[in-house]
Amino acid sequence: MKTQNHIEPMATRVAFHPFLAGMNRTELSLLTDCAMVVHFAPGEVIFHEGELANRFYLIESGKVILESNGAAVDPVVIDRIGAGDLLGWSWMFPPYVWHFTARAAEPVTAIFFYGTILREYCERDHALGYELFKRMGAVMIKRLQAAREKLVAVHAHKAELEPAVIRPPFMDQELDVPLPRDKAEAR
Repeated sequence: MKTQNHIEPMATRVAFHPFLAGMNRTELSLLTDCAMVVHFAPGEVIFHEGELANRFYLIESGKVILESNGAAVDPVVIDRIGAGDLLGWSWMFPPYVWHFTARAAEPVTAIFFYGTILREYCERDHALGYELFKRMGAVMIKRLQAAREKLVAVHAHKAELEPAVIRPPFMDQELDVPLPRDKAEAR
């Protein structure tokens, strides 16, 4: 028997995402107008630090690494987020640029929102803007506190900043390169 994958309508996906729980129908309808489902492969960059921030994502499945170069030579992991989380709030605040790079750590499915259109909706409907701001503010505070705790731990030499491991999807495939001479002779 052939099974059919049931794909939820966008309005249902938006309404049932934990970040949007409790929003009214009108607000959810406006959000649904700006939404679409996207997928990212492991290692794929979702957005780059310093680029124009014109969107945000609600993660449905998978994990995303937030990393920053800052003054470091190698990127440093700032945070990891997963299903049920918000990714990106810089679209809402001038100068509308990303402050981190986001990279899929594993296959990711997310709801993509056009932030520039949504910003216009928020300007016209202040109740929508306030609801989004309250929710994003709570996420920002949580992540800011986690970053502070990490900095205190690093300062107290109880932890180290974790380097970002960049592993493009093609690295999962076997490479077609000759073995070193000593290993080839052992065969």
